[in-house]
Amino acid sequence: MGAMALGRRHKILWIVAGVAAVAVVLAVAAPFVYIHFIEGPPPQKLQLPAVRTTTSTTPRGPAGSSAPDSSASGLDGTWNVGRGSLAGYRVQEVLIGQSTTAVGRTSSVWGSLTLTGSTVTKASFSVNMASVISDQSQRNAQFDGRIMDVAQYPTATFTLTSPIDLGTIPANGAVGHYTATGTLAMHGVTKTVTFPVSAEVAGDEIDVLADVTIQFADWNIANPSIGGFVTTADSGTLEVLLDLTQGQGNAPSSSSGSNGFVGGGGPVTVPSTTVPPLSVPNG
Repeated sequence: MGAMALGRRHKILWIVAGVAAVAVVLAVAAPFVYIHFIEGPPPQKLQLPAVRTTTSTTPRGPAGSSAPDSSASGLDGTWNVGRGSLAGYRVQEVLIGQSTTAVGRTSSVWGSLTLTGSTVTKASFSVNMASVISDQSQRNAQFDGRIMDVAQYPTATFTLTSPIDLGTIPANGAVGHYTATGTLAMHGVTKTVTFPVSAEVAGDEIDVLADVTIQFADWNIANPSIGGFVTTADSGTLEVLLDLTQGQGNAPSSSSGSNGFVGGGGPVTVPSTTVPPLSVPNG
């Protein structure tokens, strides 16, 4: 009897150990499978149109000429944010030990810059934060509520405070690299930021690309981490791609949180998963 009881106890212990081992494997494997095989890769970083990514120091001049022009070859004036412009966030996440990237975007961007000769003399751009969406409804709920509180702080605005000297204007289709300094008002906090900017003249448009590193604590933004389920670094990236035109630009977006707005081309679609998303705890 004693030997039989001891055998049963050993068998039970082996079963318990086996169940525990399977649970550990599933805890690691499930997020890995979800991230790498089901959810797929995150959207690529915003970038200038690929067909225009040659770098050149050739000054821009009148049509058919490479000579510099004192009027910046007709680029003087106000350039408005137009259709095709995007803004959003990119944050590294760890989902139960597996690394992934959270991306949210919106086309609800408006504003303008003024170019005089080869100098950007002023600029101001705004983003409707309440319209930023990712591919996960649970992530969107966290972003809109606990993290960014878009009901109270629906808009983020950058205002240039120092002129940007472009030097010689790059040739049509070439990329110039500059530095911008201004104030970023977001989540009820206004701070000075300095960041790199890339720009290209593309016919009758100007494309501008910027990445701004955001330390969450500097803007009193709650760390996106959710307990031990999803953890993030203490910073993320604000990505902006502006398609500027001297024609009619996007109209200021309503603070109601609608994704659609006049002149913006409607809401952004972020690639979604092919199965129902993981359930993320609220709070």
